[in-house]
Amino acid sequence: MEPIFKNDAIVFGILMISLGFVFYTESLKTGFWPKFYKIVPGLFMAYFIPALFTTFGVISPEWKTTTATGEVISNSSQLYYVASRFLLPAALVLMTLSIDLKAIFNLGSKALIMFFTGTVGVIIGGPLAILLISIFSPETVGGADFDAVWRGLSTLAGSWIGGGANQTAMLEIYKYNPAKYGGMVIVDIVVANVWMAILLIGIGKKDKIDKWLKADTSAIEALKEKVITFTQKVKKNPTLTDYMIMLAIAFGTVGFGHFSAKYLSEFFSEFVATIQSQTWRNVFSFLGSGFFWLISISTIVAVILSYTKAKNYEGAGASKLGSIFIYLLVASIGMKMDLNQAFENPGLIAIGFVWMTIHAVLLIIVAKIIKAPYFFLAVGSQANVGGAASAPIVAQAFHPSLATVGVLLAVFGYAIGTVGAILCTILMELSSTI
Repeated sequence: MEPIFKNDAIVFGILMISLGFVFYTESLKTGFWPKFYKIVPGLFMAYFIPALFTTFGVISPEWKTTTATGEVISNSSQLYYVASRFLLPAALVLMTLSIDLKAIFNLGSKALIMFFTGTVGVIIGGPLAILLISIFSPETVGGADFDAVWRGLSTLAGSWIGGGANQTAMLEIYKYNPAKYGGMVIVDIVVANVWMAILLIGIGKKDKIDKWLKADTSAIEALKEKVITFTQKVKKNPTLTDYMIMLAIAFGTVGFGHFSAKYLSEFFSEFVATIQSQTWRNVFSFLGSGFFWLISISTIVAVILSYTKAKNYEGAGASKLGSIFIYLLVASIGMKMDLNQAFENPGLIAIGFVWMTIHAVLLIIVAKIIKAPYFFLAVGSQANVGGAASAPIVAQAFHPSLATVGVLLAVFGYAIGTVGAILCTILMELSSTI
């Protein structure tokens, strides 16, 4: 179905009005809205309103048109691409300028434990979901040869542990029928986005959750306090020159990131292609991803800049400027969520939700045992399921100074994504034959 508005300039205006509405209503101190935002976080609304516009056909990330000659043409919005390739790395630079790496490492081992718990949750969640769904609907998890459902689900495992590069690697390894691959993409979009929405809602109740988990949040609070103290120390009324220099630093780094990523991804693609073992070729396929290098390089440059006077631009509002870019990314991600897709293939969607539920339950159990804060649970999960595009969103919702934690874990997810997904797929194949 064609959306009402197809022009990206108009769609961008709609997204900006949505964000303006969220921020305005969230700033109100009396009436209905303060009560509403005590339950539903503003960040969730920034994601959900564009999703509603897409669901009701007002806007759309992708659509098809038919010409007078009967030719079907595929069209797509470029807003998510711009937000993820330009604004996301720029936001990471601005939010990382004032980072204190020592304080980040002082967060301790619980961040890594929750990240790996999320990975294990995905690995065992797939085969368990197949076993459970097969009890009620054997045909849903069936299929033979290259139409076998477990082959298609392997691409979800790649996406939910690593990212797009790992997902593509799994499609290459297990040769799932390309004609049916679109159905798996829909499951990925629907389930992953619904899960992110749940995590965002949980952020609004993080204090209650942390109390239930009996979590020690002292390290996180210490990091936040350190950043707040530094910000107050260097705080200044920003001038036009300050804004221009901050934007120069951010987008200059993004430009360098794109320049470097092009050559690095090409170099490593060629290098990986020379590896004799197909298994190892697929394991290291993420090194050929330009997005992986873009995010990595932007973050590394920002960390280096944090040891220079550039960090003082936090006092002029660097992280606030970065937050604007993050909210634009959130809105563009929300735009990709069409709730109608949940009903297109209910069987596969059911597998996805059971899979994600197992992932979530394992995270909750481990967080309860080790008394990990909700921050580690949410970011550990999103670094797996959402990757570098959305883990920083969840992390910065707690505090802008924490965005880098999400990036570091997500980049690590790229590295182990294919190996974890292969293990998951082996178990899913076994589950399908029981």
